[in-house]
Amino acid sequence: MSGEGVVSIEDVENSRRRKIGLIAAGIVGGAAVAISAVAAPFVLPAMRKICLPYVPATQEQVGNVFKLLQGRSGSLVDLGSGDGRIVIAAAKQGFRAVGYELNPWLVWYSRLSAIRHGVFGKARFYRRDLFKANFAELDNVVIFGVPQLMPPLEEKLSQELQRNAKVIACRFVFPTWLPSQTIEAGVDSVWAYEAKDIVMRYLWED
Repeated sequence: MSGEGVVSIEDVENSRRRKIGLIAAGIVGGAAVAISAVAAPFVLPAMRKICLPYVPATQEQVGNVFKLLQGRSGSLVDLGSGDGRIVIAAAKQGFRAVGYELNPWLVWYSRLSAIRHGVFGKARFYRRDLFKANFAELDNVVIFGVPQLMPPLEEKLSQELQRNAKVIACRFVFPTWLPSQTIEAGVDSVWAYEAKDIVMRYLWED
């Protein structure tokens, strides 16, 4: 009897293993694509002239920000508000808190987070370019910046801040301003700047 056309048990087993491998690879690949699609809006910054990558503030850094805001009240804006944790914490402490963020996914995530934390309506989030915003009415400004952002933002704030405003910079300092207070804590470092000093210096130099 000829052996042609006869399939051995070993061939069947090998074929079954190949099919299982292909199915598993497809599942893993599909999951990776799905995860990337969901995560990318949070990890990657929105398209902007100066890139502000989404790097969540640590609990220590949030705490340091509010140590330098002790005794302060009124309005507060977080520039590049990310997932909204600074704005939500500010709302819980009685500030009229607003977050400006270009990434629409993070704006919606922050709004949902505000609902979850019970501060919906007290913590507001907007998709806004910070260089198109006006800071003349604000009492407190928080910025998690990058080095290339700080010089142009320093100039804009120097022209627009009211005299009693306070600016808190996280991770990176402004290039020429002198801080009134500092908490040195590595990547969680924060610096406070008083607008009355900034504005007077700007007018004097102008």
